[in-house]
Amino acid sequence: MTEVLTLILAESAIESIPREMWDHPTIKNLSKRRGKPPRLLLLDKSYHYFAMKKLPDSERRGRPDIVHFCLLEALGSPLNKEGLLKVYVHTIDDHIIYIEPETRLPKNYNRFVGLIEDLFEHGYVPPSGKPLLSIEAGGLPDLIETLKPTYTVIFERGGVPMTFEEVAPRLAREERPVVLVGGFPHGEFSERTMKLANEVVCVDPEVLEAWTVVSRIIYEYERVIGLPKKRLERMRSGTT
Repeated sequence: MTEVLTLILAESAIESIPREMWDHPTIKNLSKRRGKPPRLLLLDKSYHYFAMKKLPDSERRGRPDIVHFCLLEALGSPLNKEGLLKVYVHTIDDHIIYIEPETRLPKNYNRFVGLIEDLFEHGYVPPSGKPLLSIEAGGLPDLIETLKPTYTVIFERGGVPMTFEEVAPRLAREERPVVLVGGFPHGEFSERTMKLANEVVCVDPEVLEAWTVVSRIIYEYERVIGLPKKRLERMRSGTT
């Protein structure tokens, strides 16, 4: 049994500004101010709300801050520091972002946006040396096929009621456990995504923020495999 947990932020609301918005005055002004063509700018509902009104599924798009918060939670966790976490981002327009465990994302949101815009433009960042983030076209089924998980859990309001404490041991017993957390603000997973799960779980009667779900399941997984105690024991023995 391996203790590595794979986290996928699925159908995430992070994408470049779509072509149908390029001629909107708001987008043209932003493009001029930033000195970049619209195709290289990140869609953000906070700034592009009115320009997005006629965009299909607009309520599920333009929230890169959700991905930012979730990644900060995941990459900063003891589980990741121990090399026991793999993190991927599946975008709403079917791209997969691969993230190296040692990646230190900017905590400042504007710097994060600039980083992701560079990633979308070049396909990887940083521009020299070992890429810490890379992106390629691909759907979620393609990623799941590559990972070949032995157990996949989706956190969804309509799932079977179960606590994080109940889910974590099931994950820890598996050789290749995968959890899917929605990287979008509203709505439900698509039927195509739901079919990829072995189990669909509801952890609370209310809708929880994605980053809350990410932090809670990672901590419960750490607790089940005894990671907090192991790390403190190493510190006490002077082996860290």
